[in-house]
Amino acid sequence: MILSDKKILEEIKFKNIVIKPFDRKNLGSNSYDVHLGEWLSVYNDEILDSKKHNKITHFKIPKEGYVLLPTKLYLGVTAEYTETFKYVPFLEGKSSIGRLGIDIHATAGKGDVGFKNNWTLEISVKQPVRIYSGMPIGQLIYFKVDGIVLTPYNKKSSAKYNKKTKKPVESMMWKNF
Repeated sequence: MILSDKKILEEIKFKNIVIKPFDRKNLGSNSYDVHLGEWLSVYNDEILDSKKHNKITHFKIPKEGYVLLPTKLYLGVTAEYTETFKYVPFLEGKSSIGRLGIDIHATAGKGDVGFKNNWTLEISVKQPVRIYSGMPIGQLIYFKVDGIVLTPYNKKSSAKYNKKTKKPVESMMWKNF
């Protein structure tokens, strides 16, 4: 079951969903629009190794925008910080973004109950496109969980993405080995 706009507002009131900053005009019928934050990152090496810590370089998106190229993977971040305690958040790209050939995630569109952070975006493009900090980039959809969650994400000792940050976070796959 997907939460309606009314239910999202109720759950924000009860602090089961946190969105900062929250702006009522970004609330859709059954989703909340999120925006591209000011930071992007790229990997330092052309060849990535899943068993090693692949370092990234962070940079701010200039006011005149930044042109993304199809030959690169970019890590972006949502301007909004979110917390979800009773629902599973899904992040999907907005249709207007998709129609520009921008994908905002490769595989990580689902969050976990207990996730508390800005969302890192795995951005790729089909052709060169200029993007801007603050532009609408995606929408959060909340699904009801059936049953009690024993260990929320923010309480898992194995959770790799709990450190609060406004910058994109690189892959921590190397910690699995």
